[in-house]
Amino acid sequence: MRGWRRLRRVPPLLIDTVIAVSGAAVTGWLSASYRPPGSPPLDAYAQVLTVLGWAPLVARRRAPVLVLVAASAGLVWFFAEGYQPSFIIVGTLLAAYTVAASRGLGVALAGAALTAAVFAYSGVKYGAPLGASVAQSVVVTAVVVFFGIGARQLTDRNQRLRELTAQLRHEREERARLAVARERVRIARELHDVVAHHMSVIAVQAGLARYVLRSDPGTAGSALDTIGDTSREGLEELRRVLRLLRAAASDVEEGEDAQPAPGLARLDDLVARVRNAGVPVVVSVAGRARPLPPGADLCAYRMVQESLTNVIKHAGSASATVSLDYGAAELTVTVSDDGPGPAGAVESTGGGHGLAGMGERARLYGGALTAGRGLDGGFEVALTLPIDPAGGYLSGPRPGVTSPDS
Repeated sequence: MRGWRRLRRVPPLLIDTVIAVSGAAVTGWLSASYRPPGSPPLDAYAQVLTVLGWAPLVARRRAPVLVLVAASAGLVWFFAEGYQPSFIIVGTLLAAYTVAASRGLGVALAGAALTAAVFAYSGVKYGAPLGASVAQSVVVTAVVVFFGIGARQLTDRNQRLRELTAQLRHEREERARLAVARERVRIARELHDVVAHHMSVIAVQAGLARYVLRSDPGTAGSALDTIGDTSREGLEELRRVLRLLRAAASDVEEGEDAQPAPGLARLDDLVARVRNAGVPVVVSVAGRARPLPPGADLCAYRMVQESLTNVIKHAGSASATVSLDYGAAELTVTVSDDGPGPAGAVESTGGGHGLAGMGERARLYGGALTAGRGLDGGFEVALTLPIDPAGGYLSGPRPGVTSPDS
């Protein structure tokens, strides 16, 4: 195997040159060693014809058809001068093989006919019966051309295999790139949800504490307590995200304190932080509350978190309402405010990534998200998630983010 690899690195032109030179030398040596009675000796003229018969083979890979014609003409010329049949015939066979191995079936058959005709001529020239000469030439030529066509088919299959391998490698790299991109988007969405909410609350409370630091120490102390609680919770969620990035769930060490992802069970804590930030929030629950799978539960929680964060940042002194409606087959989560409406509720930073992220989460769990002006003014975000009446999540494609105002 190693020797074959080394041979493949040798330039083809060098190999063909060696073949041509060796073939001419062997032809001259055999013709000088044996001469049938009545045949002229292999003189200088015969040596020139021998070289002319083998020399075209140097270019057999570049112009196989032309080389076959030249080699056949040289062979006929050699026999027409009366010189005995010799190793020079092998050069024409090699040229016919090259045509069959590098050209289509039609050209290969035409080359085979030419080669068979030359062989038949050589047999008749030296007194062999016509039938025997034709039969021998057809059989020999057919074997050579058969192997040439097989080599061409093998080359074509190898080429298709290389192309398919390259295509599969490209598709694998593309899938890996898309997987990395999706994971980055997921991580960015998760970090946005964690950082945007907690930092918004901290910023508002820090401003309040600074404003009333001397006039109302009690309010300032309460704001600082909220900042501490919010920052600690934000750090816990960031640690959870980083823990997921470092290792898969199966690699988590035994006994590691892996906090569960937040869900609607922690809605009261979220609402309390927003109230401490100065935004009145009313929560209403309709229907029979049922547990959701972790992913859908996190989706609903993040939607409420992002919506209330937008109220803190953009709705001024507005109040907010959070409604959970557990229907027979779906959960509807609605967050509305009585602020200035969509024109004042557009995120000042991030280019609207919060709403886009909520829409992606909704689609991931078969839900739908709408966002726009509320019926009584202000801004309203509504999330609908399919749930099993017995408790659970029903899959199914749903539309993404839509806006009633669009």
